[in-house]
Amino acid sequence: MIDIEVWSDVACPWCYLGSRRLEQAIAASGAEVSVTWKSFQLNPAAAGRVAHNTLLMGKFGVSEEQVHQMNQRLVNLGEDVGIEYRFETYISVNTLDVHRVLHLARDRGLGTAAHDRMFKAQFTDGALMDDHDVLVGLAIEIGLDEAEVRSVLESDAYADAVRAEQSEAAALGASGVPFFVLDRKYGISGAQPVELFTQALERAQEAVRA
Repeated sequence: MIDIEVWSDVACPWCYLGSRRLEQAIAASGAEVSVTWKSFQLNPAAAGRVAHNTLLMGKFGVSEEQVHQMNQRLVNLGEDVGIEYRFETYISVNTLDVHRVLHLARDRGLGTAAHDRMFKAQFTDGALMDDHDVLVGLAIEIGLDEAEVRSVLESDAYADAVRAEQSEAAALGASGVPFFVLDRKYGISGAQPVELFTQALERAQEAVRA
């Protein structure tokens, strides 16, 4: 069994791409794995809602046309792994509450299903990911209890866990996401090609058998 830890943020389109590429690599390698999704906020100080294109124009000092070109690259890459990016409807928000719901999902054995659904909601459905009713609806879809989800969102449950995992990533040398760690021996930064993930899995398998 290979233990894979993945630090990601639902606000990160490259994390969505990386998750699909890892999924394909696992299927191709036939490796027996356990995947644990961990929290990393790209912008923990984010306040309010900002259109994705507007955010990128301000962050990188680029034109709207340049942002469209950046987006199109991801659209093309996403098509290769079955992702439909719709950046025109993507609204950037503070993702702390999403991460707190994801922690609950992980505790209930639904971590991967929750991440898949939250990514699709963010990048394909154009959902407002700081809206508690939206998060509750998504959580119910993947099998969480409505009352339990609302209880988490109405409190500060898991907030310390989110921050602790962000600090853990920094201690391991991660300055951004996605960040993948296999058996605490092999680190992969970024949404690398499927072939690279497959090679890393093969090395990890060889180490287990040694």
